[in-house]
Formats: sequence, structure tokens, C-alpha cells
Amino acid sequence: MSAALASVLREKLERRAALVVPGAHDALSARIIESCGFEAIQVSGFGVAGSLLGAPDVGLLDMKEVLDQTERIVSSVKIPVMADIDTGGGNAINAAHVTEKLIRMGVAGVNIEDQVFPKRCGHMEGKQVIDAQEMAGKVRAMADVRRRLHTDLVINARTDSFAPHGIAEAIRRCRLYLRSGADMVFIDGIRSRLDIERALAEVDGLLSVNLMDAVTGVKTQLIPIPELARMGVARVSIPVASIMVCHHAMREFFTALQSSPTGLLAGETHRLSSFADYTAFVGLREYHKLEDEYLPMAAERVN
Repeated sequence: MSAALASVLREKLERRAALVVPGAHDALSARIIESCGFEAIQVSGFGVAGSLLGAPDVGLLDMKEVLDQTERIVSSVKIPVMADIDTGGGNAINAAHVTEKLIRMGVAGVNIEDQVFPKRCGHMEGKQVIDAQEMAGKVRAMADVRRRLHTDLVINARTDSFAPHGIAEAIRRCRLYLRSGADMVFIDGIRSRLDIERALAEVDGLLSVNLMDAVTGVKTQLIPIPELARMGVARVSIPVASIMVCHHAMREFFTALQSSPTGLLAGETHRLSSFADYTAFVGLREYHKLEDEYLPMAAERVN
């Protein structure tokens, strides 16, 4: 099943029809994204850092934490998942080792970037990049693992060179990474439609565009998805929305609760899902059926 999902993802990206791939920070957000009809998910490193550590995306997570959260997300959904391994866990040998772990857990694709370690979120200031040949070595090592394990894993090579070095250097790196075995490239922090059009014209391969939360755009000009599809963009990444939505909703709820004269929010049902809706979504009814089937002497439960 997992190998098939890699092929599914590859086929969708090769259409160059702006496949929208939202970021998920945990299994619940992944399941919600899937239930809303999206065809693929990526693990949001920004979101995982916020969810697990309550910290910014500046390289504080260790690779085990990243892989554990990725496996939970992969196991929770039936659509392709792209992992986010930041700079690959070290050198090319580390990146290859991590890639093998990802393939065995069933990821369909993986994002790796050419920042120095510790990295930082692509839309933060002060980014630095490693030598392009060093990054190319990581991509080659990952591609060799993919070939050895006979999988269709999609390797997305991200360059963060646009901010410090400009569009020409970013395009040069994209070409190199594609020649080294990447299937798709991503110029993080790219700013304008003209820059995107130039990249599409000069890069002979799949191009991903990051719209951050699809609302503010942050650094990249907001372009409607149908237009990006007509332009030939392969993937539209919306990586941080899930954690931003959670942060906003929870902060509003608990602020209102704290300021309530009664300490209650009676009747304000618009602020949250009902207990019945939530437990139905996470599969409590199916769990009860398993109890009835296999645990006939189970204690009575509240329905």
C-alpha cells in the first residue's frame, strides 16, 4: 500500500496542475485535512516544532522526534504523505539513513533543504545555505536508497538560496539537484509571479511553490491556485496553516473562558466541536464495536 501511495503522489505531481498539499502537525490535523478532500499531506516541520515543543522552527527537534511524529501521521491517513526532514539529519550518509527509515514507514515523498544546521523556517530572516555540491551529494545518496529499495518515493529538494543569493543562484541549484536525482524542486521565499515564471521556464523539472498559509502569503505573492495550475506548477505547499489555526482557536477560547464572569461559556457552542461529533470523528464507535466483539466482559461504559 505505501509503495502504491508513492506512485500515486508522483502521478499527481507530474500532471503539473498545482496539487495542493497542506501541512499537518499531528495525526488529528492530518485526518482533518484528509476528511476535507485534499489528495496529499505533508508533515509540517514548523507545526511539529510548535506542537511538540511550543517553540519556533529553528532546528530544536531531534530527528527521532521528527520521525516518530511522521510515522503517526502516515499511519493515521490513507492518502500520500510527504515527510519533512529539514537538512537531512547531518551529511549525505545521515540523509540516506533517514530516507531508508521513511521508506519503510510508508511515506510517499520527502522534503530536504540546503540550509546550514541549525536551520530555520524558510520565511524567517538570516538564512544561510550549504555548498550546492554538498546538497547534491545528499540528494544522490537519497536517490540511491530509493533505487535500492525499488520505491517511487518523490524527493523534493528545497533551496533557501533565494534570499541570500537571488533567483539566478536558486535556479542553478534547482538544476543541479534535479540532475542529482531529485524529482521536484522548491525555491523557498520566492517572491513574485515573474520569479515563478522564470523558474518554470528555466528549470527542467517539477516545481513546488509555497504559499505558507494561503492567506497572508508572507513573502511569496499570493496567486490563485487555478492560475498556478495553468502556469504549470506541480505542487502548492500550504505548510503552516494547521498549527496557526490551532493557536488562534485555542487562544481565543481560553481567553474568553478566563474573562468570563461565571468561568463558563455556556451556550457558545460555535467555539468547539460537540463531544459526539469529535468522538465520532476519532472512531470511538468503531472502538466500541471491537470491545463488543473481543471483550464481552468489558465494564459498562457511558454512551
